[in-house]
Amino acid sequence: MTRPVRIGFIGCGSVMQDGYLPIARDLHARGLAELRVACDTDPGHAARIQHLGLPAFTTDYRAVLADDAVDLVLVLTPPAFHAPLAAAALHSGKHVLLEKPMALSLVDAAALVSLASHSPGILLTAPHIILSPTYQQIGWHLHQGAIGTVFTARGICGHSGPDWGAWYYQSDGGGPLFDLAVYNVTSLTGWLGPVRRVTAFVGTAIPTRRVGSRQVQVTTEDNTQLLLDFGNAVFASVTSSFTIQQYRDATLELYGTQGTIRLQGDDWAPNGFDRWQATSSVWEHVEDPAPEWCYLDGLRHMVACIRTGARPMSTPEHAYHVLEVLLKARDASRTGQAQTIESAFPPLTFREPPLSTGAASITTTAAG
Repeated sequence: MTRPVRIGFIGCGSVMQDGYLPIARDLHARGLAELRVACDTDPGHAARIQHLGLPAFTTDYRAVLADDAVDLVLVLTPPAFHAPLAAAALHSGKHVLLEKPMALSLVDAAALVSLASHSPGILLTAPHIILSPTYQQIGWHLHQGAIGTVFTARGICGHSGPDWGAWYYQSDGGGPLFDLAVYNVTSLTGWLGPVRRVTAFVGTAIPTRRVGSRQVQVTTEDNTQLLLDFGNAVFASVTSSFTIQQYRDATLELYGTQGTIRLQGDDWAPNGFDRWQATSSVWEHVEDPAPEWCYLDGLRHMVACIRTGARPMSTPEHAYHVLEVLLKARDASRTGQAQTIESAFPPLTFREPPLSTGAASITTTAAG
């Protein structure tokens, strides 16, 4: 495709207005994309959306899907609507960028994976963290054996809870499992491969929350601890919670037989990584090679894939696997029994770091 990719949005909340839309406008300014239409059930968004550069607004998603001048549909609604809207868009022949989670049931997610496998349109699902140059660098080092065989890992992703949307606290797709754990589970499975079993503790710590000017009842968990079994005695833990004020230092750590790698910053906002190897016994900090990278850059990747005919680096099968882990983590907590994970996904490939990533981007500290 040589012309700009024509974009339609379904869902005009904060992730659209403050996240994807600025990226889309930049792509438009560079002649790579064209903003066509936005859709939301709240007509109050119309004036602001048009002020932000969208030429058309509708409250009926079917108008977006029926528009032959739309190539790519971004589904940015609350999670309960993700699967049906994505399926409808694929049936309409559109490319689809789908926010996390891809669905709220494995049945719906499996239907999406199947549909995407024979659809003319591409399905790309968030989160987009595997596109991060830092994530790719870590993966390359791991697969080159830089720290030996990884047997243990841990991750944490949390904050004190969203104050901008009540649905984050509702049972139909809210909670830190789908909002936060999805990042760490995507990261760890991308590096270590499919999970074989999961067990977890999930619960509701704070039964009411303030969203804007009103109090809302919490009907889903807001505090979770997951334990992942990758087979062959490879284990990882993931903490995700809406009960955390702040954390500091590494958010993902991988412990190998010959060293350790520690991601600095969140996996959705990395700040380079630390590496310790038994051969040197010093800590090295590798700077983020692309500090401008944004966790919503899946849109740039999607537009590039559509224009060049390349396949996305991430797959619907990986997103399905992560969803299975999250749903069965909840089941494990409720039943008190570890749950077997049935799905798998094609292994990721990792880009070799550029030769310019040398001494100028690495600082060392003696281990203490």
